[in-house]
Amino acid sequence: MKNYGKMTLTTQGDQEIVMTRTFDAPRRLVYDAWTKPELLKRWLGVRGGWELAVCELDLRVGGQARYVWRSSEGRSMGMTQTYLELVPHERLVAKELFDDPWYPGDAVATVELSEEAGRTTVRQIVRYASAEARAMVLKFPAIEGVAESFDALEELLAQRPSSPKVT
Repeated sequence: MKNYGKMTLTTQGDQEIVMTRTFDAPRRLVYDAWTKPELLKRWLGVRGGWELAVCELDLRVGGQARYVWRSSEGRSMGMTQTYLELVPHERLVAKELFDDPWYPGDAVATVELSEEAGRTTVRQIVRYASAEARAMVLKFPAIEGVAESFDALEELLAQRPSSPKVT
């Protein structure tokens, strides 16, 4: 296990990484932050001069999510996800593929949300197409980027009222 600030990373088998972080917010608010484009644009990958310029979600099994990040220098990075499983407020599973892959093959990302005493633990499991792909990901600063995104998510959640009427 390795810590990246408040996020921990472990490996499972030879193809998976597991990133875990607990947030001081109810599960429904954390789920909203993962499934509403206007909220995703405020935390997902927005660091170091990058913005989430395109965020389109079709939240249904077989539906797709489209993300395009743009840097202040004009670079862009795109990714498409296809939803394989959706359990509202509990679990999201999607196959993801980058437009310009930086590791071989695709990956399946599973986000699990569990709540205890008003705090939500996010467990994100990413299964890569091969051990080689996972090894490449672990060498790049992508994991640090996830940890920084989770920090931004924590800030967003701290700004949101916990009232059930707020979405």
